[in-house]
Amino acid sequence: MGTQYHISIPLISSSTHPQPNQKHLKKEIDGLLQAINQEMSTYIADSTISRFNQSHSPAWFPVSKEFLYVIQSAQKISLDSQGAFDITVMPLVNLWGFGTSSNNKFPTQAEINDLRNNIGYQLLETQQYPPAIRKKNPKLMIDLSAIAKGYAVDAVADLLRQKSLKNFLVEIGGEIRTQGKNKNKTLWKVAIEKPTTLQRSVQQGLLLDNIAVATSGDYRNYYEKAGKRYSHTINPKTGKPITHKLASVTVLHQSTMIADAQATAIMVLGEQKGKEYAQKQGLEVYMIFREGGKFSVWHNLSTKRLLLHRPLHH
Repeated sequence: MGTQYHISIPLISSSTHPQPNQKHLKKEIDGLLQAINQEMSTYIADSTISRFNQSHSPAWFPVSKEFLYVIQSAQKISLDSQGAFDITVMPLVNLWGFGTSSNNKFPTQAEINDLRNNIGYQLLETQQYPPAIRKKNPKLMIDLSAIAKGYAVDAVADLLRQKSLKNFLVEIGGEIRTQGKNKNKTLWKVAIEKPTTLQRSVQQGLLLDNIAVATSGDYRNYYEKAGKRYSHTINPKTGKPITHKLASVTVLHQSTMIADAQATAIMVLGEQKGKEYAQKQGLEVYMIFREGGKFSVWHNLSTKRLLLHRPLHH
C-alpha cells in the first residue's frame, strides 16, 4: 500500500477477556495485510490486480469473494457519484506522473483523449458466482488505492473483534477505525489536519465512538508547474487533475472502506457538487475550502463529535 500502519489497543484488564499475545497478534495482522496486498497492490507484479491489468483477455477473470466485494463496493459508489469515483482511472494517474510509472512531461490533450477511450467503470463487469470480473475493453486497468486502505482497516478491525477485543484504534495511511475507548477510558480523539504543506497542524479535533474516518486532500501529493498546482486526484470526466477550491474532505462512516472511497468521490466533485452529493448520500462530512490565503469550513457533524474545548486558530 506504500504506507505505514498503526494500531492502538489499550491494556484495559478484564478477567473474562485476557489480553492476546502481542507478538502473535502482530504476526496475524501482518499476515492479513500481506494477503490483502497480494490481491490489491499495483506495486506487486504478480498480485491479483496486476495480473488482471496485464491481461488483455475479455474472459471472466476469477477473484476471491473479498476482492469482488471491494470491486462491487467501488462500482456502486461510481454509480452513485455519476463517475466521480472510478477505479479504472489508473492510466490517467500514471500519465500525470502520480502512479506506478514516473512521468515528468506534461500530457497533451490528444494523449488525455486517447486514454479516456479506455477508461470508465461501465467497462468493468462483475459476476457473483463464481466470483469473477472481466473487461469490456482489453486495455482497461483498475487501481484500488482510493478504497483498499479503507478495506484493510476494516479487515484488521474485524480480526481484533474476533479476538474479543472491544477497545482499539486501527489506522492505515490516515484512514482510521475506532471502537470502544482509549487507555484513559474516554472516547478516541483524532485530528483533522489543516490542509497546508508547510507544517502539520490541527484544523479540528474529533471524538470518535465506534466509527471510521477517512480524509482525501490535495495538499500532500501534488506538483506545481508554471505557478499552478496539480493534484494527484484526477477527475475521470476531464482526464485532468482537480483545480477547485475544495482542499480537504473528511467522511465519517461505519465502514472505513466506504468512507475512504466517498472522500475521494467528494474531492473530485468539488465544493458545491460535493456538498450536494454528501447530503444526498446522507454522509457525515467535514469540508475545508481554500479562500485566497485562508480556509473556510462546511460540515454537518453533530456537536458531540467535535472537540470544542480549545480554540483552533485559523
